[in-house]
Amino acid sequence: MISKVAAKEALDKIISKSRIHFYKPIQIAEILYRIRHYGDINPLNLEEYRNESKRWRDEISIQLLGRKCTSSARFQDDLFNDNAIPPKVLNTLSQENLSTGGAVEAYIYRRFTNKHNQLFNALSYCRDSDKSNFSVIDFINSFWNEPGLKRSLDKIYEIVVYALFSALVESLNLKIELSVDESKFDILDEFKDFSQKVMCLDMTRPKFMQDAKIYRVGVTNAADRGLDMYSNWGVAIQIKHLSLDTTLAENIVSNISSNRIIIVCKDAEQDIIVSLMTQIGWRSRIQSVVTEKDLVDWYEKALRGKYAEVVGDKLMETLCAEIAEEFPSVTDLPDILKLRHYENITDSFWV
Repeated sequence: MISKVAAKEALDKIISKSRIHFYKPIQIAEILYRIRHYGDINPLNLEEYRNESKRWRDEISIQLLGRKCTSSARFQDDLFNDNAIPPKVLNTLSQENLSTGGAVEAYIYRRFTNKHNQLFNALSYCRDSDKSNFSVIDFINSFWNEPGLKRSLDKIYEIVVYALFSALVESLNLKIELSVDESKFDILDEFKDFSQKVMCLDMTRPKFMQDAKIYRVGVTNAADRGLDMYSNWGVAIQIKHLSLDTTLAENIVSNISSNRIIIVCKDAEQDIIVSLMTQIGWRSRIQSVVTEKDLVDWYEKALRGKYAEVVGDKLMETLCAEIAEEFPSVTDLPDILKLRHYENITDSFWV
């Protein structure tokens, strides 16, 4: 039998590792809620709730956050591993939840609302600033210095980089041209249906021009590897605000097919990254390394430099729009939680 102290420690570990969307703790809370209200689940039998609990989680996540989990099935199932919340731990949590009238559920959702209060305070700095007073390093540090928000720092870095790169590319009115050499017109004509559908080219229009764009991939997978952003001129961008080792460096490059990779990292990591990429024989695939100092300098120029009138407002607008898209706004207790009246459930241990 797992003690309630050990069970709470396991739950706290899951909560502390959760990003702002809180999917895994919510999944545990919804299993406990189901057991308490319907009594149709045996917490020791994982197959009774392994898959169904994902649906229960998504149903309430949509109400709380306006979105649902998109992580891989394998990553989601890690929740029930022995080092997370296996059935024997869930069984103890369920017994505690039943004996206290839902105190474990209330505990999880209080931690959820507390984290979103922290998020609201951090994001308010961005929303309440303009190009004259916004400091990108202060914004980053507001997440770095707040324990409840550190797990979301990777997304903040990604948004900070995307907003800057996108605003500068748009301000430069950068264009990309695709064209066919005249000596290859015979091949173009032979495959005109392909060239029209895939390349927007044919004999009447052997050149095609479009605006240059930066795109966010949108979902960072559980292993924190792979592509974060890409451009329509061939550059792939990987954001790394944490330390790299050889294995992770190999994962980054092997999961990106581009031969022109830009890595964005903290200043202290630049030499390490270059050294690692050289060791594994992939230095030639790295187009450049952008450091945090570069970002700070470029933000300063964009917001308060010679061309701030052209770039600054566009940068702040993009930054705020991406934040609003990425992070749900939970400024008040959601209706679904109000209906459950968790505020009336108290227990001296689950506080």
